[in-house]
Amino acid sequence: MNIKQALKKKNKLTAKINQEFNKLNTYNSVEIGNDRPYSAQESLDNYIALIEELIVLKTAIHKANQPVYDKIFRLSELKSVVKNLKTLNCTEGKKARMRFVESESRVLEAEINTVKRDLLVEKYEEEIEQIQDELDNFNQFTII
Repeated sequence: MNIKQALKKKNKLTAKINQEFNKLNTYNSVEIGNDRPYSAQESLDNYIALIEELIVLKTAIHKANQPVYDKIFRLSELKSVVKNLKTLNCTEGKKARMRFVESESRVLEAEINTVKRDLLVEKYEEEIEQIQDELDNFNQFTII
């Protein structure tokens, strides 16, 4: 199996783990006399077995990804940079500010204006796309 397939399997396992824990949590304590559609013990056993399978899978993915950790970490951090830059206040110009009863005007100047911010976001998004393509290729052809 390649990394791409392993990542899909990891997501499916995670969903199954959540389902099993939900059954365990929902049907562990039921009112006496009510039906218990799922055994809490079976759900617990399935939950633990799936966790063990996930640990093995994540370990294999982790080991296989060693050659591209720099790209993985860079991708993650660049996504954070873009997210934060998109919220950067670039307000400029005259703004009115209400103080109690009187109105006060002030003029704002942004060192990094909207155009510069948008160019930075675009630059980083292009790099993110390039790294993602490289990782997709690596994941497609790296066998674990």
